[in-house]
Amino acid sequence: MLKAAMETPEALNHSLKPIRIVPKEDNEEGLTSMADHDEPLLSPMARLFHEPDCNLYVIAMIGFKTRIDPDVIKVKLMHTLLQHPRFSSLQVMSKENGEMRWVPTEVDLERHVIVPDTTCLDMETSCDKYVEDYVFSLTKTKFDFSKPLWDLHLLNVKTADADSVAVFRIHHSLGDGSSLMSLLLACTRKTSDPKALPSIPVTKKPKSSASRSGKWWKVFVLVWNTIIDVLMVIATIFFLKDRDTPLRGPPNVGSTGRRVIHRTISLDDVAMIKNATNATVNDVMLGITQAGLSRYLNRRYGEANKNKKGSTKKKNNLPKNLSIRATHFIDIRPSAGIHKLVEMMEKGSKAKWGNRIGYVLLPLTIALRDNPLDYVQKAKATMDRKKASLEALYVHSMADTIPNLFGTKTGSVLCLRVPSRTTIWYSNVVGPEEEIAFFGYPITYIAPSCFGQPNAVMLHVVSYMNKMNMILSVDDTTVPDPHQLLNDLEESFDQIKNAAVSRML
Repeated sequence: MLKAAMETPEALNHSLKPIRIVPKEDNEEGLTSMADHDEPLLSPMARLFHEPDCNLYVIAMIGFKTRIDPDVIKVKLMHTLLQHPRFSSLQVMSKENGEMRWVPTEVDLERHVIVPDTTCLDMETSCDKYVEDYVFSLTKTKFDFSKPLWDLHLLNVKTADADSVAVFRIHHSLGDGSSLMSLLLACTRKTSDPKALPSIPVTKKPKSSASRSGKWWKVFVLVWNTIIDVLMVIATIFFLKDRDTPLRGPPNVGSTGRRVIHRTISLDDVAMIKNATNATVNDVMLGITQAGLSRYLNRRYGEANKNKKGSTKKKNNLPKNLSIRATHFIDIRPSAGIHKLVEMMEKGSKAKWGNRIGYVLLPLTIALRDNPLDYVQKAKATMDRKKASLEALYVHSMADTIPNLFGTKTGSVLCLRVPSRTTIWYSNVVGPEEEIAFFGYPITYIAPSCFGQPNAVMLHVVSYMNKMNMILSVDDTTVPDPHQLLNDLEESFDQIKNAAVSRML
């Protein structure tokens, strides 16, 4: 079997320490139970991701232009991903105090790289449907804690937009989305220059030209907005929650399987809308989200009204003053950096890592608007308001502090009550500007998402080359027609694009 271990003698000694695995009948999660007290502890945020109400996983689909050779991938992983301590360590729980620590171990790649047999695939079954169902089945299973908490599934099937698909599944305790995306990109190179790392666009903050009094006013606004936002978070912890809509899932929705699907739109067209509305790319994508959700909910309410006696067909079926909230996740610290991660994997140097995320609560107005560009302007106003607040930093501080004060279980209840009382989770990541290859295989798309969250709907957007990918992760009992929701998002994008073109003529 193909195996890899930590390279230094000290690390090797750690990896050979006896670790007793608790049988699942004694511990349903199968956590290991003996750890050396010298090993690093899991952070409070990482511990939160092991609680039943937030057993959160990252799942990322990557499409390739060619078929994949599993043996090539395994050899490359030995010299890259397995050099990262988190991907070559067990999470070990102490029976004495319940603490969890990272313990280096020997990695058996045969248990991590899965290659299903697709030769007997039913000809009547769409390959796209096969991939969707395969990912759905992965979201219904948990990891075996006797090995590091990640795996990679290689599907050599030709879909509509790729000749093969790789599916990474990683427990969220290993790192946040930004860290994991950076690590993935550190394993890639530009197809135009096989020795060059990908380049990620960086948004430069405009220099402030405000006067002394103007700067003090900005400080006052920042403090005031932060107080209001913190009070809103506290209110949500204790009593405030979104109203019930067809997008709100049942209380146990975090434990259900997820349909993870995606749709690609033109990043050039998104940039054109941005210029036409004097907004940002994030503003445009949030505007498209509000427009698409409005179309979808209008249809769902209209279908419900058909079953009511005496109802009539009408254009607007939405309840009056309908507003929902999105939990928008934000990386609150600079990225570890692709170059630093490469040095860490090649030379054993250190790089920033972990779960350093916060979130803000975004109000989403659900309405049918005559001018599609109004969705973008509304989104811009919302995002500008949130930028003038330290809400995300407060939330991260709360998530770090509460588990230490009240214990992990109580901390998880308090920290997760806020995002579980909103309607959707929303996140965005900036991807490479040029085509890249993963271990020599050119990538056609990158579609990361999550499952295990206490919400029925998550929308993730990620840019790659000249494309913007919208990825949905939904509970299919709450959203039985996720492809229709993607259609509504795409149609809303087309309407906003056409309105922007008309404005610029």
